[in-house]
Amino acid sequence: MPNSHRDMLAARHARLEAELGAELKRPVPDAVMLRQLKAQKLKLKDELSRSH
Repeated sequence: MPNSHRDMLAARHARLEAELGAELKRPVPDAVMLRQLKAQKLKLKDELSRSH
């Protein structure tokens, strides 16, 4: 897999990590949003691990 694609996946993973952190800092985090963000992050992590 080209490095640019891995870089794009890594950037999306970092963005999801930031969104997840921001959601967790809210007074009342949205459980549905947390579940969606975690699922997306895990999917990207799996794709990144397959690309090595």
